[in-house]
Order: sequence, then structure tokens, then C-alpha cells
Amino acid sequence: MMVNRRQPEEDRVPLYGFQPPVGTPFGLEVTTVETFFAQHDDWPWNPPVPGRATFHYLIAVTEGELSHDVDHVTRTAAPGQWLWVRPGHTQCWHPPGDARGPFILFEPEVLRPDIARLLAPLTAHDAPPVLTPHPDDAAWLQQTALQLLDEHRALGRRPLGAHHALRRSLLESLLLRLAYSPGVPQATPPAAPNTHRRFLDLLELHFREKHRASEYAQLLGCSVRTLSRAARQATGKGVRDLIDERRLLEARRLLGNAGWSARAVAAHLGFGDTSNFGRFFRRHTGLAPAAYAAREVTDRPVTDDSGGPGAC
Repeated sequence: MMVNRRQPEEDRVPLYGFQPPVGTPFGLEVTTVETFFAQHDDWPWNPPVPGRATFHYLIAVTEGELSHDVDHVTRTAAPGQWLWVRPGHTQCWHPPGDARGPFILFEPEVLRPDIARLLAPLTAHDAPPVLTPHPDDAAWLQQTALQLLDEHRALGRRPLGAHHALRRSLLESLLLRLAYSPGVPQATPPAAPNTHRRFLDLLELHFREKHRASEYAQLLGCSVRTLSRAARQATGKGVRDLIDERRLLEARRLLGNAGWSARAVAAHLGFGDTSNFGRFFRRHTGLAPAAYAAREVTDRPVTDDSGGPGAC
């Protein structure tokens, strides 16, 4: 079993932690789409169940087409494309059909800090979920993914330290090449205090249930004042503003793309009752949740570039 499934509370999307097979070292697992589905033929797509993960899913599609819901929008990756689900994204599996290709699962901490900084635009929550590499890079990327798969399967052939160093080197090389795919922002983001970067990572995982600056400061092991100063230096906004913005973004997605009721969204985002959520939503958008949802229904359903239907 590759992930540790936690039972969700009512109206909450479950969070999955990284739990590779016994003997797999250092927060990185490599398999194939076909192997993964063969080993999990009754989970989590029969029936489909939305969930979130604390780690990255990266799939290179070499045959067939693979559809996957990312933040309530169905994305379709064709041969030569890569599907990337980042930590904190709400996702939902579709039956794989005839899709084939390497499947890489890794925790953010696997990347060395200097490499992680270079990859910040690619690993950001709002980076594209479907990547189409430059034609000159496509074959190299596929071969590197297969080499990573081969090295992952070679556990025991070399000393453990060398084995992991090779896996990490191959993964980082692959990601650095993917970072120059069309559609990925190339501008180096402004250097943000480390406290702020860590806060954003925690926010993606906990914005549904943690809504106070003090809760994040406790997770970070710093004072509220330190966290507030880091947020203002990086964004010009307060911690509460950033938390509210993330909750509002999720509310819009769920009311519009996913068609959830205001009551379900309120429970999902940790509001005490629907009235509190309604006041929050109206204050930030000028519309009641029901009015916003009705307006969205009249618009064209959200799809990805390949024309896939809307959300799970």
C-alpha cells in the first residue's frame, strides 16, 4: 500500500500521508501507472473518492490517455505529457483505461534545499498540472524517468546511501529539465523568508481546519509576531489575509466548478455554520454563496486544454 488513508470527518476531504512499501527508503517511490492500478484495483476510484496528499504525484504518460481531477477540474494527459499533482491539491482518480508510464511519488523534503529553490515555480501550488515538455527534451525526460524506475527497483544492488543518492540525482535532473516546459513560469520568484515559505506549505495542508495565525506559529515553532513580519515582508499582507484568501479560493472552486452546496462548503472549510460562511463569502465577493453558484452555472463548464469535463 503506497499511502496511509485516514478516515475523513463528515464533509471533509481526507489527507493522505506518504507511506511507501516496507524497505523503500527516503521519501521517494517509483512505480508505473499499470502496476499501481493492478495493486489497487478497488481503491480509490471504485467509486471515485476525492482526497489530498502531503506529497507529490508525477506521472509520465507514455501510452494511452490518463484523466485525473485536480482541484475539481478534470485534466487529461496524452502520450508525451506529464501529470503533476502537488501537495494539498484536492484530487480524484479516474479509471486508467490503457494509460501507461512511470509514476513517481516523492515528499518535498527529498529535494535538496538549493534545488528546491530553483524548482519553486514548478512545485508551486498554482503551477500547471499538465506539462508538455519541449520536443527536444521529451525523449530525454522519458528515458531519465525509466532510469529512475530501474534504480528504484535495484534496492540492495548498491550501498543504501549510494542508491538513494542516485535516485535523488535522477529525480532532480528530471525536474530541472521539466521546469523549462512551456507554460511554467521562468521568472525567479522573489526571495521570501524561510518562515514564509514554510507557512505557505503548511497553509496548503491545513487551511480547512486551522484559521488562526497562532496555530501556524505553533506548527512553525515561532512567535506570531515573527510569522506576521515574515508574511508582510514577502507579500505585504497579514497572516489572516493569506488564510482568508486561500479559504475563499477553495470556496469559489467548490461552489462553482464542483457544484457543492453552501452548507457543505461551510463544513468543509471549518465554518461554525452556514450563516458565518455566507457573511465571509459576501464580504469578500459581494455575492451570497447561492448567487455566486447560480452565476457560475450559466457559464461554460471548466475544462482543461484537451477538453476534459469538469470536476469530481
